[in-house]
Amino acid sequence: MTVIQKRVKLVGTKGAEEVDAIFDSGSTYSCIRPELANRLEMVLKLPAPIELGTAKSGETLKASERVVLDFHLNGLRLSDEFMLIPGLSKPVVIGAATLQK
Repeated sequence: MTVIQKRVKLVGTKGAEEVDAIFDSGSTYSCIRPELANRLEMVLKLPAPIELGTAKSGETLKASERVVLDFHLNGLRLSDEFMLIPGLSKPVVIGAATLQK
């Protein structure tokens, strides 16, 4: 698992913000704090909640909402879906599926 912290600019239909993001090759999904997501984009309900594992053995988190955001890194524009997770350690965690794109 590789974890790198980088500054990214997140862009949605409601606005844009620069934040410190963690790029985590061990995370399947990209995640965002709900308060940040609500400032940037309209939040959508997932058809069914999903449970996400964490680095702590036996611990899971439940996501029931998502947003789709553009983000800019080193002059590149990328886009992906972010699961809303209350209490996330950093404003944004960018997971392996996003990294592969």
